[in-house]
Amino acid sequence: MLICQTCAVEHAEAVAVCAICADERQWVPATGQAWTTLNELAAAGHRVGVRELEPDLYGITAEPKVGIGQQAHLVRTPAGNLLWDPVGYLDEDAVREVGRLGTVAAIVASHPHMFGVQVEWSRALGDPPIFVSEADLSWVARPDPAIRPWAGKLDVLPGLTLVQLGGHFPGSAVAHWAAGAGGNGVLFGGDTIQSNPDRATVTFMRSYPNRIPLSAAVVDRLTRGVEGLAFDRLYDNFGRTIDTDARAAVRRSADRYIGWVRGDFDHLT
Repeated sequence: MLICQTCAVEHAEAVAVCAICADERQWVPATGQAWTTLNELAAAGHRVGVRELEPDLYGITAEPKVGIGQQAHLVRTPAGNLLWDPVGYLDEDAVREVGRLGTVAAIVASHPHMFGVQVEWSRALGDPPIFVSEADLSWVARPDPAIRPWAGKLDVLPGLTLVQLGGHFPGSAVAHWAAGAGGNGVLFGGDTIQSNPDRATVTFMRSYPNRIPLSAAVVDRLTRGVEGLAFDRLYDNFGRTIDTDARAAVRRSADRYIGWVRGDFDHLT
């Protein structure tokens, strides 16, 4: 198993270039494609950090950063735990710490950039299923029997629902945790609905690093797709959180975005 150094997505074997990074939503470094392994990352001093974010929710990061450097989320429920947006590194200490928090019943990445070493996590945690949106199955570079396709909407665990919204990728999804935020609901937006640095607004993009926007119609569709969900808090996949009134923030941000791409504010430019 090899890991792309740029995106930290696992591959069953070396290829000329990582397809995820060659896509217009990512990039291949000027120095060219480079690969690494878990052993090499361990020798370089990488480790996994686990910290509590709120009751029954933990953030998981690879330190120093590996690949894109997302923060994974581990959600605890009475029926088992969800590992959301798995990071591109793990070791025995990480597996032991995650296992201490309960049985992982499902692994889900919001979209292909967040696949990380999802198969390696599954094998280390007792082979829980890895749910991959049908629309994004072609991006899987390490096939495995644990991978289960899904589409549309899926109650992956009681009180935890996956919703395929599209946008950033056709299969891009969010996860809704009804019991989060003290029962007021949490939305894990991934890159589909990403929190801004101001922690009060969100944005929507086809490519974040290459600054490719989505259309007004798509942004309105994404926003309508979560308006039926009750959530007060939103977590993105890089450690930024909208702590309260997140559902209203999504609609407000969408209206602002739509206005700008439609030309409503051209007089300000």
